[in-house]
Amino acid sequence: MLRLIEKATCFPVPEGQELVIEEYIGKVNTGTESVSIARLRSGEGWSEPAQMPEFDEYTLVLAGELHIEEIATGQTTIVKVNQAVVVPKGIKIRYSTPSPEGADYIAVCLPAFEMTLAHREDE
Repeated sequence: MLRLIEKATCFPVPEGQELVIEEYIGKVNTGTESVSIARLRSGEGWSEPAQMPEFDEYTLVLAGELHIEEIATGQTTIVKVNQAVVVPKGIKIRYSTPSPEGADYIAVCLPAFEMTLAHREDE
């Protein structure tokens, strides 16, 4: 049977961060364990602490650009509008949006995102 998801649940973010996370499908909004689908919007200068997730993350950028630094190599991949990136679990990375337009993007996580599975370093 079809299930319409009428609205997302907003995740709380640390004070002062220019980030909005709206989960449409996942553990919080629908009780789905196998996958999460969320829309994220971040402002200029936003960045997260390094993390080494236990989930694969598939990201499609809708506006702006998203920078993903692979900590082990020091390489940064810049994902622009209408581009996507696959980040396999177990790679230590850091997300940021240093450009003036920030970023608007869709993230799909398998299995579903859960903060304890992200393994973020202390801020």
